[in-house]
Amino acid sequence: MIQLHKVSVQYGSFTALHSTTLAFVPGQFTVLLGASGAGKSTLLRSLNLLARPSAGHITVDGVGELDHAGRVHEHRKRTGMIFQQHQLIARQSVLANVLLGRIGYHPAWRTMFPLPYGERRIALECLERVGLLHKALERVDCLSGGQQQRVGIARALAQQPRLMLADEPVASLDPASSRQVLAQLKRFCHEDGITIVVSLHQVDLACEYADRIIGLSHGHVVFDSTPDALTPVQAAALYEQKTAPSEAPDHQAKPIEPKATFVQLATAKEPA
Repeated sequence: MIQLHKVSVQYGSFTALHSTTLAFVPGQFTVLLGASGAGKSTLLRSLNLLARPSAGHITVDGVGELDHAGRVHEHRKRTGMIFQQHQLIARQSVLANVLLGRIGYHPAWRTMFPLPYGERRIALECLERVGLLHKALERVDCLSGGQQQRVGIARALAQQPRLMLADEPVASLDPASSRQVLAQLKRFCHEDGITIVVSLHQVDLACEYADRIIGLSHGHVVFDSTPDALTPVQAAALYEQKTAPSEAPDHQAKPIEPKATFVQLATAKEPA
């Protein structure tokens, strides 16, 4: 779906990502592992050119080489991004935040007016998929951290993406919320055939949810295989530790509250 060919990223004299050739396929859940500064975020952000390659090129199926603004825009329109700190508009409703995922499909002037009913329905369907339809009209700042991250996932889903990128999406979440978020991402990856790439620090979560693990160290790819191929020694080496990190305890996610209907939400007024 997307290929990097000898891509490197430099910031001045510092090389954040050395020459890297990788391919990512549809329906595959890939986790990037490595210590802070290993190059995970740089590699992740190079996939939608938030980090511009200093050398090499990136090719996207159906778009071509990302060598000019028109192709970059087309690629970003179908690339969902999930951030560690959520990047939501706190005083807006959950529905309004998810609708931002549809903005790329409209000209700039269209954002001055409410989006049509069809777009609201797409947003509501995405909220239902993450179990937050009943929260659609609440302000985002009234939600828990785990719920806010699921709003971010719904916003990314609203783009109807072919590629979804998540930069340490569970770093600020408790274990139960972390597993709920990763389980939902993996489910959408397999159900929708989306290419999903996630950066994580937690080796146990990577081994539990990933189809593929790419390990980075000092800007180099040093491991690329399935989770069962990652040995404790290799995992420890990624973090330059003597022993591999122990697994976090398992937790059960909290039950989801009763849901509202599409008709009620699509026709309701949002809070001021």
